[in-house]
Amino acid sequence: MPVRTVIERGPKGKRSVAFGIDWPGWSRGARSAELALETLESYRERYRPVAELAGMAAQFDAAGPLEIVEDKVGTGSTDFWGISFSPSATEQGPMGEAELERGITLLEACWAFFDRVAARVSPEMRKGPRGGGRDRDQIIRHTIRTESEDFAKKVGVRIAEGAALTPDGLRQHREAYVAAMRAYNAGEVTRRMRSWTLPFLIRHSAFHTLDHAWEMEDKDLSAQDGSGPRVRPGRTPPSRPEP
Repeated sequence: MPVRTVIERGPKGKRSVAFGIDWPGWSRGARSAELALETLESYRERYRPVAELAGMAAQFDAAGPLEIVEDKVGTGSTDFWGISFSPSATEQGPMGEAELERGITLLEACWAFFDRVAARVSPEMRKGPRGGGRDRDQIIRHTIRTESEDFAKKVGVRIAEGAALTPDGLRQHREAYVAAMRAYNAGEVTRRMRSWTLPFLIRHSAFHTLDHAWEMEDKDLSAQDGSGPRVRPGRTPPSRPEP
């Protein structure tokens, strides 16, 4: 089966994003739609460990070429960050049970991948324009706090500032977040999202987690082969720390 792919263009045409609609987290931005597609394809192998952690390696390996199923205009944030910030036409709700559980499984795999990367990379990161030169622990804190104190509020999860930054707090947050997603999909959360949808929330959470895991890999100073950082093709670093 082809990989159902969505193109999201910034309203001013400054940046575009390409993402696999069925593989949350597999998303890349660039200065043009063509380059975004090229970059997305180049990340196929980097995404594979996530599919493997989710128990979907065989399905991922059998996936065919990228196939554009939607070409849409995003928000101003798409232009600024080169990141998708709005749901596609297929990311509406409610989700079917199998679709929801598949999305949650892949999100949890992104979390597991992030945790493994964070445990093995160097505390000091290679400096560069992206993220204002953050080191490993700063990237970890940013990633966890953005999800637990911002994204999770979309489905009614409230958490004290910094409460997810301990191992127990992080585990409890993730359990609460997943439970809230299921409750939201079942209609048990009365306050509904306005511009976001549950499928987009899952995808965006997966992307944010995985993007920063890859950032840590690319800036890791503990590599022993002396080849330097892995350059992510087509990635245009923003001029300030990412959201």
